[in-house]
Amino acid sequence: MYELTRRVRFCVSSSSFDSKEEEVRRPRSAYAGWPTMKGIGTFWEIEVSYRGDVDPQTGYLLNISIIDQAVHKVAIGLLVDAMRNKPETHPGLVLLNVLPALQEYLGDSVSGVCWKLTPYYWVAVRSHAMDRVLISQQFEFSAAHRLHIGQLSEEENRNTFGKCNNPHGHGHNYRIEAVVSAPIPDTDDLDLFCVSKLERIVDEQIIKRFDHTNLNLDTSEFAQLNPSVEHIAKVCYGLLSEPINEAGAQLARVTIWETEKSSCTYPATTI
Repeated sequence: MYELTRRVRFCVSSSSFDSKEEEVRRPRSAYAGWPTMKGIGTFWEIEVSYRGDVDPQTGYLLNISIIDQAVHKVAIGLLVDAMRNKPETHPGLVLLNVLPALQEYLGDSVSGVCWKLTPYYWVAVRSHAMDRVLISQQFEFSAAHRLHIGQLSEEENRNTFGKCNNPHGHGHNYRIEAVVSAPIPDTDDLDLFCVSKLERIVDEQIIKRFDHTNLNLDTSEFAQLNPSVEHIAKVCYGLLSEPINEAGAQLARVTIWETEKSSCTYPATTI
């Protein structure tokens, strides 16, 4: 079994969306996505996932041009309609209409759709769990730390951690992504977990606790725990899990970027 994911970039401008007109305007190179911007608008990305077995002759699971066609003919219109006519609607509820429409066009092998509303905020639904919505946002905090184990000698610490064992520590601008799985309410009088709730919880539990601190010296969580990126990811997961449960959702995973090149996700589960 394979899963193919195709990302489609496009802009939504103030004028009405016309798929035939946009096809005429399609650029030669669509790396930046199309429709392109006309005047003032917004930029989105849609990721469509498709599962199945590959064709033994072509090696294709599905021709990606067909996915592009489905997004432009089916998905974009639904997203634009929701933005213009029901802008207060939760994005996850919009995707509950988009996913079946894509399945009708491409077949039931469409396994999920993810809507990247900003470079750091996305919402997704999966075909095997249509009663839930995935919501993700990224945040940042600045902190210093020193990687050091008291049971090791100074030389052993230097050999293990190198410059990260600097006695005076060093700093990072940590980036954190929290992915939440939220149930879709059975009735209209119940609220679907939204990104503003996630932002409030992360601010209270992570940012206010760790931002502009020395993790080794200023926090109880790392007083006896080496503040590696792996440990930071697990600690953040533990701090966020219960408050998110109390708010009516479930924390799926936390990813911490120590640098642009190094990150750790906890727990390492597939959602």
